[in-house]
Amino acid sequence: MNKWFLYALLLIFAFDGSAQNQQPLKNVLFIMVDDLRPELKIYGQSHIKSPNIDALASEGITFNRAYCNVPVCGASRASLLSGIRPTATRFLKYNASIDEAGSGTQNIVEFFNSRGYKTISNNKITHLKNDIKDWDEEWHPKDVTWRNYQDPLNRTLDQNKKPAAAYERLEIDDSVYFDAQTADKTINDLKKLKSEKSNFFLAVGFVKPHLPFTAPKKYWDLYDIDSINLPKHSTFPATAPAIAKHSWGELRHYKDIPKKGPIPEQLAKTLIHAYFASVSFVDAQIGRIINALDDLKLRDNTIIVLLGDHGWSLSEHGLWAKHSNFEVALQVPLIISDTEFSENKKTNSIAELVDLYPTLCDLTKGEKPLHLQGTSLINSLLEPDKIFKSSALARWQKGETLIQDNLFYTEWTLPTNQVKRMLYDHSIDPDETVNLALLDRYATTVDELSRKLKTFKQSFK
Repeated sequence: MNKWFLYALLLIFAFDGSAQNQQPLKNVLFIMVDDLRPELKIYGQSHIKSPNIDALASEGITFNRAYCNVPVCGASRASLLSGIRPTATRFLKYNASIDEAGSGTQNIVEFFNSRGYKTISNNKITHLKNDIKDWDEEWHPKDVTWRNYQDPLNRTLDQNKKPAAAYERLEIDDSVYFDAQTADKTINDLKKLKSEKSNFFLAVGFVKPHLPFTAPKKYWDLYDIDSINLPKHSTFPATAPAIAKHSWGELRHYKDIPKKGPIPEQLAKTLIHAYFASVSFVDAQIGRIINALDDLKLRDNTIIVLLGDHGWSLSEHGLWAKHSNFEVALQVPLIISDTEFSENKKTNSIAELVDLYPTLCDLTKGEKPLHLQGTSLINSLLEPDKIFKSSALARWQKGETLIQDNLFYTEWTLPTNQVKRMLYDHSIDPDETVNLALLDRYATTVDELSRKLKTFKQSFK
């Protein structure tokens, strides 16, 4: 046999064997829920009814200690989608742009585009519309105003730029609200992507439970308001620095909310009830999407990531909304489901939202861009029982929080160069009620954490 013919035959067999062994690219279904706090059954809380999120957790890995890097929507989203941390001059406000990451930064959409993925954004992924111009498709539901009220009085007030209600409880179909329309759009996308045989990065942003708390009555009816209690510690801690407090202006914008001072107890319970109903409404939409993924037989080759963009206070510390350095504003739910990894596992290894970009690089076998400042969570997915990461860094305005194991340390440097500090040990005070930074016996601990905070910050300019 001619040696050149034999050589060519061997090359053909070798190429055929490598093609058979090559794994197909994994799809990504990236679900972000606005203002979702981890008050869910999977986090040991039984208040909120979220059977579909619970089911997803049973098929994936739940991060018990996941934290946003900045507790406001626009900045949090810009940070995690760029893989760049917030600083004193970057990613500070609700309307932060991903452009603040700098011109040399490849955002996560560009990363997937460069690898041949079809990239789709449905509803709120970036806070600013068209902030990322690289999506193959960016879709937003339409209404006269973004608050999407259905009650005629609320719609009229909102259209006239006057305060409307903070919640709605109407006998109404899911389909009238943005989040149900977002699920409809996403299900149609999945069908189309299946027919096209396209690899996809499909990002789905649910608006609720962001204010106003608008959910059909059937979701309110899941809860008995008489069984809803205010948090044990619903006043501002006497030992916390005043700078840690805020006036929760986001909620005060709405009708019937006092312009100053605390919210009356019955109204506070109603707001909590409304928040719970909004989460259950979104949970139903998430269930519809995941069921469609299963029906289309796309699940085995799709990574599902579900997260909240930051936490939310429901009167803990006498505060509402986000915008603080307390844990309730920083902790987020995070679930990653991938058939290559264990099911129904939880990990106590710390995760930050800035870690998601490098994690998805690893999960989809892509080379990580050099600019990424997070740490891939792949080891936590492989061995959820181990601790691979024990620190996290978050900031809100001038307040910088270092999470180190069970210690939560925050410091603010005032224009006078005076430093205000806050320290809580979650092993003895998980509700953050006693500021240990004021106690002499913690002086050495405070000095050590302050030094570590400075070192941490310097590593991520």
